[in-house]
Amino acid sequence: MKILTVIHEFPPIGGGGGLIARDLACALVQDGNEVRVITAQFGDLPDREVLDGVEIIRLKSHRKEAYRAKLLPMASFILAASRYCVYQMKDFSPDIIHAHFAVPGGPPAKFISGKKHVPYVLTIHLGDIPDASPEKTGKWFKFIYPFTHTFWKHASAIVAVSEFSKRMAQRKYPVEIQVIPNGIDYDQVRIDRIEPHPVPEIVFAGRFVPQKNLEQLVKVCAAIKDLNWHCTLIGDGQDREKIEELIERLNLQNKISITGWVAPERVTEIFKQSDILFLPSRSEGLPVSGIQAMTCGLALVLSNAGGNPEIIEEGKNGFSFDPENTDSFASALRALLESPEMLLSFRQNSLESAKKYDIKRIAKQYEAVFEQVLAAK
Repeated sequence: MKILTVIHEFPPIGGGGGLIARDLACALVQDGNEVRVITAQFGDLPDREVLDGVEIIRLKSHRKEAYRAKLLPMASFILAASRYCVYQMKDFSPDIIHAHFAVPGGPPAKFISGKKHVPYVLTIHLGDIPDASPEKTGKWFKFIYPFTHTFWKHASAIVAVSEFSKRMAQRKYPVEIQVIPNGIDYDQVRIDRIEPHPVPEIVFAGRFVPQKNLEQLVKVCAAIKDLNWHCTLIGDGQDREKIEELIERLNLQNKISITGWVAPERVTEIFKQSDILFLPSRSEGLPVSGIQAMTCGLALVLSNAGGNPEIIEEGKNGFSFDPENTDSFASALRALLESPEMLLSFRQNSLESAKKYDIKRIAKQYEAVFEQVLAAK
């Protein structure tokens, strides 16, 4: 198959959705498909390159930040992708279009589909679903929601990354949706041997935005600062200054470090030197960082928001609590830090559970969807 992937943020920019799109595209190529990715330009990234057999075309869309796409850059991407794929792309004739994120991937996918008579499949994550992440996209959907129904309705198939995302989407759009979870290249990412660290390492990875609830993370860390541990916060975003001030106010400068925005490969390296993923998010689709962490053999302490509970085996590889339950988060972390045997057991269980999210399995599920769509043409 010739697959045209449309996504507004693709590594090294963006968050978990981009990582999934990259790994999925690579797995599809390894399985004998031809994949071209249409994405946004940023900084000095090349306009065109080939990564592990995946051809990447980057289009100018006024994106200014690696970790966040505002409304104007997304609107610009819609126009740029639509124009390029319909009027300028003469050297690639796709069999199917795969768009990640209903907004902004859906509009160009529908436009290209109509002009080229090629079906499109839509993968929804979370921020592209009305009311699923109100602190992140609530203001946008007040204006754009009436215009979104058409590209959900005309998709030949719609995939959600979690049961939670599916339920949230179907409250707003009366369409059929199937679930294919996010995946990871298990063989490439997995840790070879789980070993205890002299100073247990707690880690967070993601955007510094209200959705991720980083203030809660810091408050929980303050509640256990009598124990031996270190915490690394991987990422950047609008809340960084506020979080740095809170760390200083609670006298945690020697316990918590911030890396800033780093390449996905560096995230994996840090995970492999860590013990516990702490993610107290207020909303999640299916956390890519959670699957990465499991593959690196980390215990999970997550909120019970969104799709988080779908990757936890409660009491076996992790714990989940209400995002604002400071005491329960602190108690769970304290239990793991005070019991090396429990922590080691949780980490081993995570590594085993991660096998079900191997990107090779996930790619096969997407191929089945694509083939079903093409057979129905």
